[in-house]
Amino acid sequence: MSLRQFTVAAVLALATLSTATKEKAAQDPIVGTDTVHGCYKSVGTMTHQNTDTFNSQGACAGLCRSKNFVAGASNAEDCWCGDEYPNKADLVDDDQCTEPCPGYGDDACGGLNTYTVYNTGKRVSVGEAAQAGSSSSSSTSSSKTSTGSAPASTSDTVETITASSDPDSNKSTTNVAGIAAGVVVGVVVVAGLLGGGFFWMRRKRNAEIEEEHRRNAAVNAFISGGKPPSSSGGLSMSDSRLDPVMNRRMSDGSIADNQDYSRRILRVTNA
Repeated sequence: MSLRQFTVAAVLALATLSTATKEKAAQDPIVGTDTVHGCYKSVGTMTHQNTDTFNSQGACAGLCRSKNFVAGASNAEDCWCGDEYPNKADLVDDDQCTEPCPGYGDDACGGLNTYTVYNTGKRVSVGEAAQAGSSSSSSTSSSKTSTGSAPASTSDTVETITASSDPDSNKSTTNVAGIAAGVVVGVVVVAGLLGGGFFWMRRKRNAEIEEEHRRNAAVNAFISGGKPPSSSGGLSMSDSRLDPVMNRRMSDGSIADNQDYSRRILRVTNA
């Protein structure tokens, strides 16, 4: 066998396998476990519950069981739930339910206007619908159900978006206001610090200039023989010992200052 022939045979085999999905044979109900009840051309009184891109027997039957429904049905991505099976008159051959479940291709999820019906495992004894429904009526019913559920889903989405957008808008407004307030406070604080620093430096510089001027004036006064300017309380900073005038007495020359007149002096003379 050539490589080309082998490839063609493999492709045909894969194609056969991919199209070989078939409805499982009906099983006896088991409590707590979902089982296939059969392939029907109507969902009877069941109502549409969900559209899931990963729908499967376990997903649909599990959803119905979680909502306390005893029966379920699937067609591709759609899932129905109810409290009774469709009427027996709507039962068709299993080879009419050949649509692979999108979530698990080995299971069949209905077919063209047909539905795979399950027992969810909530109860073994389940009744059936009193009247049979045609495939056209069931299709119309499902389309109405889908149409009716679509606005609800859109409404839910709009409500969710509206509810989530308001807090985000409020948070955004609050954040902007907080940032603006923080910037203003920061600018004021920085301006205050800079202004305070500027005035402090200016005052310090003025004090240094004044002290330098006072020191130079004192030095100039000392060199020229005058009195330096007062630096505190109007008191003179000059030393009287440096002024020869201060050491002179007003009675200079009247009494000998080098004599001690407090004691009597004995003088001896030749007679």
